[in-house]
Amino acid sequence: MSIGVIACGAIATHIASIQEKHNLDLTIYPLPPLLHNSPEKIAGEVDALLSKIEGDHERCFVAYADCGTYGALDAVIAAHHVPRLGGKHCYDIFAGQNEINGIMEETPGTYFLTDFLAKSFHRSVVVELGLDKRPELRDDYFKNYEKVIWLAQKPTVELEAQARSAAALIGLPLEIRLVGEDGLTKEILSLVGA
Repeated sequence: MSIGVIACGAIATHIASIQEKHNLDLTIYPLPPLLHNSPEKIAGEVDALLSKIEGDHERCFVAYADCGTYGALDAVIAAHHVPRLGGKHCYDIFAGQNEINGIMEETPGTYFLTDFLAKSFHRSVVVELGLDKRPELRDDYFKNYEKVIWLAQKPTVELEAQARSAAALIGLPLEIRLVGEDGLTKEILSLVGA
């Protein structure tokens, strides 16, 4: 029996890449990435899916950080006796918690992009916040931000253009930090026990 992984849809493709590279016997169950726009729903969705798949696998784990659930996800994983990724959010996983804490101490008004968010910014942010219909609300939504940092996992010319476009839409400068997938790889291999 394989290991069942309930994954945030925003990192599911990264996990699949790690699975292939390390020949891991995983079955990945991605949840919609737009759950991040309603983090209070994440724990319930994870709970329901864990209840559904647990009997199909020798072990399961949850490929989410806390992601704005304020401990609700930890209560679910404790009830199911399964582990999850560490950290408060995927930025910690990709860049390291110390790096993110340092950035936030230096510039608390930092807006982070991952590859997924750079790629899906229009749908995940612009449409979800209604900025496609009410662009004048941009300054209200982003007035406390000072810069955008793209935590690049697998940078391409196209992704960089999308990250620059997202930063321009917010009206802030873009900083690029190449973080790769090593942090996520280390977490996944640890959870798998490899």
